[in-house]
Amino acid sequence: MSSAIINGKEIGQEIRKEVAVRVDALKQQGVTPGLAVILVGDNPASKTYVANKQKSCEAIGMFSELIKLPEDTTQESLLEQIRDLNTREDIHGILVQLPLPKQIDEDAVIATISPEKDVDGFSPISVGKMMLGQETYLPCTPFGVMKLLEHAGIDVAGKHAVIVGRSHIVGKPMGQLLLQKDATVTYTHSKTKDLVSFTKQADIIIAAIGKAKFITEEHVKPGAVVIDVGINRDENNKLCGDVDFAAVDGIASHITPVPGGVGPMTITMLLENTVLSAERKLEQDKAVKNL
Repeated sequence: MSSAIINGKEIGQEIRKEVAVRVDALKQQGVTPGLAVILVGDNPASKTYVANKQKSCEAIGMFSELIKLPEDTTQESLLEQIRDLNTREDIHGILVQLPLPKQIDEDAVIATISPEKDVDGFSPISVGKMMLGQETYLPCTPFGVMKLLEHAGIDVAGKHAVIVGRSHIVGKPMGQLLLQKDATVTYTHSKTKDLVSFTKQADIIIAAIGKAKFITEEHVKPGAVVIDVGINRDENNKLCGDVDFAAVDGIASHITPVPGGVGPMTITMLLENTVLSAERKLEQDKAVKNL
């Protein structure tokens, strides 16, 4: 019997409909949520991601502005651009598409984005608040995974979740969000010895290691939930994840496909965070008026 597919495309569309209703409500009060995306250089994958983000914004009635900068942009001129966006009333979210050219320090860029507009959830302030369980913008991919689990009816409380990968963008925050929902979390990574002995105990596996078809049937215990965050190309240049889908299908109780699993959720949560930022700004403005 095949595993149940957790369809990120369908779940993402459902959430986007709800977000579109919130966009309409804001517009009726004179506010259009605005997202600024900065793209430095000509990385083809980044260009595709950015185009998808813009299209998704427009589809739900949001305002989207793309700022394209040349590959040889200096760090200072990029920071200047961000500072300008921090002050703009019509921009509620700022996203700098990663990776950046080597002359630019990513940490400095992320730290310059106003925490009120950090809809990617990458700033040290956002990360600190997330660690403490305080209200903040959650990083879009882990936030999207949590929504997938919720929509699939998977209660993570008391479950053993094993994360394969420890990046700042996915692995580390993913573990924290699962922990906050009462899962028991194990982090594994490239230096973990005998990885199979860990993944084989997992009720939930989150594969975010960036290696095509790395997780195979030997890693998965029957009935486990497998979430594939990877986006890779296989030997035939076909899009695939970190999980060997064909090998694991039927062993896992639930599995996300690539494409059509986690990917659409990342952009959906970016829209959600930007609308939330616009809602918060409107509430603050109302409160100031009433002083």
